[in-house]
Amino acid sequence: MTSNTGCSMRRLAALAIAAISLIGCATGGSEPRMATVCPPVVEYDRKFQARAADELDLLPEGTAIAQMLADYSVLRDQARACSQYSEKYSYLDVDPAKPLAPPI
Repeated sequence: MTSNTGCSMRRLAALAIAAISLIGCATGGSEPRMATVCPPVVEYDRKFQARAADELDLLPEGTAIAQMLADYSVLRDQARACSQYSEKYSYLDVDPAKPLAPPI
């Protein structure tokens, strides 16, 4: 009987790398006069989260993928905080055609 462990580990690693790479994508510019644009946070249902936790438990202690997933968790928290901040201050609509302050 052959083992699929190596194949599923590679798929999980590729998924984590893709997710981490995409988390920083935004649809807006970086001009200081522009509104804040936060990356979206994909919501996973409890069943999917439980499956991911079970798969993570199967990994050997100290694997790189486990560290990458921990980092991804931090990025998700930061994206949520960004969204909450953006919603809180959305009333500060800034016209990009107008300067924020007069030139010095």
